[in-house]
This record gives sequence, structure tokens and C-alpha cells, in this order.
Amino acid sequence: ATLHHCLAVLQETQQIPTEEVQLEIYLFNGQKVKVNILTSDQTEDVLEAVASKLDLPDELVGYFSLFLVQERGDGGCTYVRKLQEFELPYVSITSLHSPDYRIVLRKSYWDTSYDSDVMDDRVGLNLLYAQTVSDIERGWILVNKEQHRQLKSLQEKGSKKEFIRLAQTLKYYGYIKFDPCITDFPEKGCHVIVGAGNNELNFHVKLPSDQMKEGSFKVTRMRCWRVTSSVPVANGTANPSSSSKCDVKLELAFEYLMSKDRLQWVTITSPQAIMMSICLQSMVDELMVKKSGGSIKKMQKKRLNGSFQRSDSQQAVKSPPLLDSPDPSREQVVKLSTKLSSVSLRGLSSSNSASDISGNDFHGNYAFEGIGDDDL
Repeated sequence: ATLHHCLAVLQETQQIPTEEVQLEIYLFNGQKVKVNILTSDQTEDVLEAVASKLDLPDELVGYFSLFLVQERGDGGCTYVRKLQEFELPYVSITSLHSPDYRIVLRKSYWDTSYDSDVMDDRVGLNLLYAQTVSDIERGWILVNKEQHRQLKSLQEKGSKKEFIRLAQTLKYYGYIKFDPCITDFPEKGCHVIVGAGNNELNFHVKLPSDQMKEGSFKVTRMRCWRVTSSVPVANGTANPSSSSKCDVKLELAFEYLMSKDRLQWVTITSPQAIMMSICLQSMVDELMVKKSGGSIKKMQKKRLNGSFQRSDSQQAVKSPPLLDSPDPSREQVVKLSTKLSSVSLRGLSSSNSASDISGNDFHGNYAFEGIGDDDL
């Protein structure tokens, strides 16, 4: 997911001939779906092939996405990113040259009210049920002993809908959890576990005093955010060409409205910064669609009719993260700042690293609401 890998994928894309291949997509119940595709097929084509193989109705395809994950030795997995529309999944997975990576099918929405659309269909229900069981087993959803007993009882009865409805009431249902990383909030160098869901980033922070604190940052109070890649500085100059893959450091920084008149930058240093940014962007897009009276189904219908229009917020960040050349990257920021007159472009500098300009991926937030007196 680093700049190096993105460039490697681009290089390999140019060399791979178009031919028929078989691609494995994993489900949360441990099964895998083998689909016959072309090497040149984009994410949407592969998603539709998987849906067709599973007998998932066309109107539910938009409720799911393909994600690139990395299996870990401890049985867990790390979400690298959601596969983007422009990507060629076959190229993305084969260019990694590692059996640790796989593509999984997971629901793509955040608002749990959409669950009922999915549960009305037998295949949709099974997919959502398998994902929920998996999220509970890996500890992403918090369950106490009594809730665990109730869930087990529903599972034994085969009551999948009731199982999901109970799970919806539990803490962190529908969240994606990230690997432990570092944040500068509330102070520099704090270890944190970040979760994305319910239109927020949830922080579980370990303070230097070893005290644990939990708090959430609402996406509607983030004025903007950006992903930055940087390389270590040697003798005062950055030398990306000699830098090895593991030297590239990814950061997600967002500007947050802490109180009515106080904005503050919060930074997360994590190899999963791109995935975090993708989560924030999809939350904003979903909020904007709801605000305009739209729905996932309506978006899907538009897309199937060939007239699917990307929202302003998506258009503003249409380039894949970390692939902008310096000039378009700068233009992108200017375009955003003219649309968002209040947006702040204050940078975050670090004394021991040099930002790679081409690695800046700036996102203005169209769902930014500010705070009224009653919120304080």
C-alpha cells in the first residue's frame, strides 16, 4: 500500500496482456468464490462477477465492496484498502507476490439502517451474518458474557436476522478496526487503536502514564484531512530513491473542530493511513447522499444506467492516493480551497522527516457542519 507498491502496480499493468484468469475472492465464513475474469477487468466488473456467482441480486451489489487484506501470523488480518474503481484487482493482488494478501467481500456502507435492505435477501443475509460473526470473533464488536450467551443461543437456533439485530445494539458494530499505531493526541507519541464507524474515528489511547482513554472524532466536525507519505532525512536531505520500502512513513492528519472557535490538527501515523482516509471519504459520501434524499439503491440504479455521476466530494479526490504528481496535487488543493472557502491548508511539519510532495492527498469535507451552541 506504499508509494512503491502503487508504482509497481502501474508498471505491471502496462506489461500484463489481457487474458482470461481465475481470481479467488474470500468470504467471512472461510469460503472462497472463484470467478473467471479478464486481467483487464476493473473492480466493478469483478464485484459483479462475484455477485453473479453468489446469486446476490443486482440491486444489492452496491451495498458491498472488495477489500485488500493482509493475513497476519496470529490469525488476524489487516485491512490495506478498499479496492478503488480504477483498479484492476487481478493486477493489484498478483503484483504483491505474497500469499499473505487476499481480496475479501465486505459490506461497503456505514449506516446500519441499510442492513434491513440486505437482510431481506437470503444471500445478503448470509453474507452479513458471516461478517458479523467474524467481527465478534476477532473482538471488533464488544460483547459481554450475557450478550455472548444470547448470541450463542440465537446462533444455535439458526436465527440469523435476530442475531444481527442483537449485534446492531452492541458497541462498535459495523466498525472497521485498525492495527495499533501512533497519534499526537492528546500528546505526542501516544499508542492508539483506531476504529472507523458510526460517522466517526474512535480512539482507544494509551497515555504515557499507561492510563487508557477513549474518545471519538465525528466526521462532521473534521474540516479537512490529508494523507502524507514521508521518508527519513539523511544529512538534511531526503533521498527517496535509496529509501527501502519500510522507510516510507504514512500519516493521516485531520483538522478537527474541538470547540466552537478552536480547530486543531490531529495526526495518526499508521501504514493503514490510506485505508483510514478511504473510510472517512466513504462516510462523507454516504452522508451527502442521504442529505440529498438519495440511497445506495438509487446510486446503484444510476450507475447501471450508465449515467452515474460522482459526487463533488469524490470528484475532488478522483486520483488514487499517493499517485499525484506534484503539480496536479497542488491544483487539486487549489480547486478544493475555492470550493471550501473556509478550508485551512496549514501543513504539518516534522523535524525528522521530509514530506514527499507527490504523497500529499488532500481531502476537503463536504459534510463539515461546524458546531452550534447546543453542541457544546
